[in-house]
Amino acid sequence: MATKKKRSSLKRMRQTARRTTIKTAARSAARTAVKNARAAVEKGGDAVQEAVAEAASILDRAAKRGAIHKNAARRGRSRIAKRAAKKA
Repeated sequence: MATKKKRSSLKRMRQTARRTTIKTAARSAARTAVKNARAAVEKGGDAVQEAVAEAASILDRAAKRGAIHKNAARRGRSRIAKRAAKKA
């Protein structure tokens, strides 16, 4: 016997689906930015500072949205900056 779902539970399901897609996109963008920054650091050249700054910005944005933890974003920024400084 199927029971009728409450309006509040249906709304919750819609919210969860929307939030999941938004946070997944933010997490994916953060991972991609970190990967690009690491590649730029390994390759060297002029694009290193720009790639590191872009990755830091995207990590902060993901943390602001709640896609990743605030400390995880800070740790990611720190590690990228440390790699860039070591290579320079």
